[in-house]
Amino acid sequence: MWRDLAPIGRAADSGGYRRYAWTAADADCRAWFKAQAESRGLTYELDRNGNQWAWLGDPAAGGAVVTGSHLDSVPDGGAFDGPLGVVSSFAALDELRRRGAEFTKPLAITNFGDEEGARFGLACVGSRLAAGQLTVDKAYELRDADGITLPQAMERAGYDPTTIGPDPDRLARIGAFVELHVEQGRALDLTGNRVGIASAIWPHGRWRFDFRGEANHAGTTRLADRRDPMLSYAETVLAARREAELAGAVATFGKISVEPNGVNAIPSLVRGWLDSRAADQQSLDTVVAGVEKAAREYADRHGIDLDVVRESFTPVVEFEHTLRDELARILGTDTPVLGTGAGHDAGILSASVPTAMLFVRNPTGVSHSPAEYAAEDDCLAGVAALADVLEGLACSS
Repeated sequence: MWRDLAPIGRAADSGGYRRYAWTAADADCRAWFKAQAESRGLTYELDRNGNQWAWLGDPAAGGAVVTGSHLDSVPDGGAFDGPLGVVSSFAALDELRRRGAEFTKPLAITNFGDEEGARFGLACVGSRLAAGQLTVDKAYELRDADGITLPQAMERAGYDPTTIGPDPDRLARIGAFVELHVEQGRALDLTGNRVGIASAIWPHGRWRFDFRGEANHAGTTRLADRRDPMLSYAETVLAARREAELAGAVATFGKISVEPNGVNAIPSLVRGWLDSRAADQQSLDTVVAGVEKAAREYADRHGIDLDVVRESFTPVVEFEHTLRDELARILGTDTPVLGTGAGHDAGILSASVPTAMLFVRNPTGVSHSPAEYAAEDDCLAGVAALADVLEGLACSS
């Protein structure tokens, strides 16, 4: 499975992946998922929001145990973030069949669409729509860098966008959702464990900072006469680092758009996106407020207009304790339980169904990069752990 999936959407120049929602690479990933489902005799479904499902047993029976993740990527992302969870889900089912497990509950494997938000700027679009955390009106307003709206992209990919929206009936079928994911940090590497259990997802969000100045000639305009928004932006990037260090949090300006974007032109607009995450809400609020306060001071100093817009936000997610404790019972109480600053579909769904997560060791901690890596032995340990969990949840009386 890994060899078949690996070439899809891989960029020759960087070695990273560009599997963006509703593109040709996304279509190839979806075809791969469907083929894996059908080759195992599973019932394949594409739901109203473009999420893929592969069912073993009758979905209408209720109390289903669902596993899976996503197949899309960030720009030049790694091979493991998302796909490891989907591949491991099919592999865990194969392992359970090898064991001769008898299922007493329906089992499903899923691929949630547009988890990374690389194209339209909002993470977890597929699961947010299903859970009613993204309205249809807001979804229709999403645009990519070329101005293509989400509905237009879906139509071009052969999907009907008029069907999108909350999917409570489908979610009501689910008794538990367990997502396996490569760890996006080094906690397991530091403890020497192959597999861990998630405790919580830090609160996190994305904020857009629009610095508006005055375009002018880079060679003839005196420094004293400039209204250069790049200066305010650059100072704000440094402020974000300072505020995050003070609060024990993280803050990153990782995306920027400049107009008119000429080498010999002073910008008229610098638009930067802040991603910030912290272990608790108060710390996150402190960081973002501090960054915005500094940005406004810098903007005033340079004669720059500033708008700040919160584009997305996810509060802290404490995974359902009963299910989390059940995973610890199945895998052993010595299995480490750890928090994460990364968002996931499991976090979105946690408001609607009991959810839990398993992490597989990442020896370098690198993620969202072509250098992302997990050793084969650790991946196989993750498959075995997921199989044990699914057997404990779906094969119990």
